[in-house]
Amino acid sequence: MQEIKVYEEKMNKTLDNLLGEYGTIRAGRANPHVLDKLKVDYYGSPTPLQQVGNISVPEPRMIVIQPWEKSLLKLIEKAILTSDLGINPTNDGSVIRLVFPELTEERRKELAKDVKKKGEGAKVAIRNIRRDANDTFKKMEKANEISEDDLDEMTEKVQKLTDKMIEKVDKAIEAKTKEIMTV
Repeated sequence: MQEIKVYEEKMNKTLDNLLGEYGTIRAGRANPHVLDKLKVDYYGSPTPLQQVGNISVPEPRMIVIQPWEKSLLKLIEKAILTSDLGINPTNDGSVIRLVFPELTEERRKELAKDVKKKGEGAKVAIRNIRRDANDTFKKMEKANEISEDDLDEMTEKVQKLTDKMIEKVDKAIEAKTKEIMTV
């Protein structure tokens, strides 16, 4: 059924969005994705950090940023300082080092709570997509575009899809929480 594909894509986008957000949450180890949202003022236009330098992870809790132009060092440093990363960059004149401190138990619990909250938000979005789908199907049935049996079948398929997606979100929450809480 073609109608259900549209809603499946929307639910998948919701899940992908959640996983993308989880990628930016740092969990003890240095993950270059925490820099994904950072932009540097490169010749007057905000440019993603990945496009102005080389980012590497030489050690488990360190990220090294090597800009392609030395003039960008100060701008990258400023972008990191004004971000919500909470990490002070070290600039040695050719590269910028970000050392990630070990997370405290309190900070881990805070992050785990945030992970759960984002997961719940994704579940709500998925349920809203299900509701929209069911409303559309009911309108189609009222307009005699589909039969009552089709309506029941489509509603059931969307419910199964919703259950499957909610399960995936739960697994993502569980995995990220475990990653954060692992010392």
